[in-house]
Amino acid sequence: MVTVVFDGYCTLCNRTVTFLQRHAVPGALEYVANPAADQTSVIVIDGDREYTKSDAVLHLIGHLRRPWPALGVLRIVPRGIRDRVYDVVAANRYRWFGRTEYACALRPSADRL
Repeated sequence: MVTVVFDGYCTLCNRTVTFLQRHAVPGALEYVANPAADQTSVIVIDGDREYTKSDAVLHLIGHLRRPWPALGVLRIVPRGIRDRVYDVVAANRYRWFGRTEYACALRPSADRL
């Protein structure tokens, strides 16, 4: 099981989790909302490995149903460039996408499509 640790107040993060719930291979991912104010990156834990920033996003893509894994081709972009783009989005996520008043908008598994 792969664990996704995300900012529970971030609208973009919550929408991303909703997307993952709909498109991930069933049973592949579990989610933990971390409402820490200083969390600027999604953290993906797979066994004893931890992935952050663009590596975390690319690792998650590999757990999605087709056609999404084709986006794994983005690995050819150097990590420094990928992470810089990630950092810009992370630094502006509340301004661009908003912030929820409550932590975590995870839907119960019965509500997943």
